[in-house]
Amino acid sequence: MVKEISSCFCEATVPAYQPEKDYEAISENEAVPACLAPWANHLSGANGPDLDMGSTENPFSDSDFLGNDGFSPNLTAANTSLLYPSFLSPVMDKTTNIIMIIVLFIMMVSLGCTMEVTKIKDHILKPKGVAIAILSQYGIMPLTAFCLTKGFQVTEIAAVVILIYGCCPGGALSNIMALAIKGDMNLSIVMTTCSTLLALAMMPLLLYLYCHGFSNVQKAVPYVGIITSLVGILIPCGAGILINYFRPQYTKIITKVGLGVSMISIPVICVISTVQKESPPFNIFSPPLMAIAVLLPLIGYTFGYIISWVFRLPQPERRTVAMETGCQNIQLCATIVKVAFPPAVIGPMYLFPLVLGFSQLTEAVLLIVLFRCYHWFTTKGKDSYQPTSTEEKLKEISEGTA
Repeated sequence: MVKEISSCFCEATVPAYQPEKDYEAISENEAVPACLAPWANHLSGANGPDLDMGSTENPFSDSDFLGNDGFSPNLTAANTSLLYPSFLSPVMDKTTNIIMIIVLFIMMVSLGCTMEVTKIKDHILKPKGVAIAILSQYGIMPLTAFCLTKGFQVTEIAAVVILIYGCCPGGALSNIMALAIKGDMNLSIVMTTCSTLLALAMMPLLLYLYCHGFSNVQKAVPYVGIITSLVGILIPCGAGILINYFRPQYTKIITKVGLGVSMISIPVICVISTVQKESPPFNIFSPPLMAIAVLLPLIGYTFGYIISWVFRLPQPERRTVAMETGCQNIQLCATIVKVAFPPAVIGPMYLFPLVLGFSQLTEAVLLIVLFRCYHWFTTKGKDSYQPTSTEEKLKEISEGTA
């Protein structure tokens, strides 16, 4: 249903963009695409065609969705829907979707190339570190995301985006950050592998549980689209593992390409998203959303370290768990949000995962700098750290990319 809505929306005739109507609802005299009528009826409080198993419950009728936090549209009695005007033209919207899917595919192949079967087997036989890491990954971040969205009283569609981020697995960035902070690289790679595989079950389950905290958002979550995306990422990830196993000589090149594409794609998507607008979508930088963007990764780093300290993991593993907990897979989150939701429903919020990604990267770099300074002063500049072969390989990759 979600794919049909998105496809039909791209083919429909969309009113010309007007800057002064940036986030206002589509008025009564403007045509709403027929395929979006169910969303229009749900969002306006009418009992239109159902989006899930014949229910006629309005998923966004709650007054929280109508709150003015800089993201939700202005409502008037004349509005026939709360659908956003076209944030991007149909052509640019399709272009952005294709770019994000290609980038995610390349990133997952690159991530798979860092996964070593022998290392995974070693940690599975001694699962204490992996179990604690997974507990932190799927325990701390979703709960923190839920508490922050409730505490700052953001709109329900914004809450869905933040919950999707909180439930995402770790990504390639966490491996690089774990290397920079002198963590256990074997644990980092195994944790990324396990969290990615477990995401197929854990991500929909956690979203289902936490969305019950929002009275009217449950049926608006595109579970089918999310599960399809998660199944899709396992294919390139598995291809990367096979390449690393049978053709390890290509892994360094593929990983460099993946990191390079990831760095380039973020500014490209931002430019595409604002090129048609007279002004950038500053509404995603509202104080509540920015506070969440700062606090969510920071809490992940902090409690990831605290939990591993409570279970008496070695220092390198504590730092690794902290990085893996706070660093989510931004490419996966952004792609799910952009592709699974119709543009008229998600509006500019598909850019918010990029804000979260910038925040988690900045905070990780700051923590690494503080740790490096502390390590230098406590050892008087003498570094007795000896990286493993896996760490040396990732260090060469990160230096080559830089």
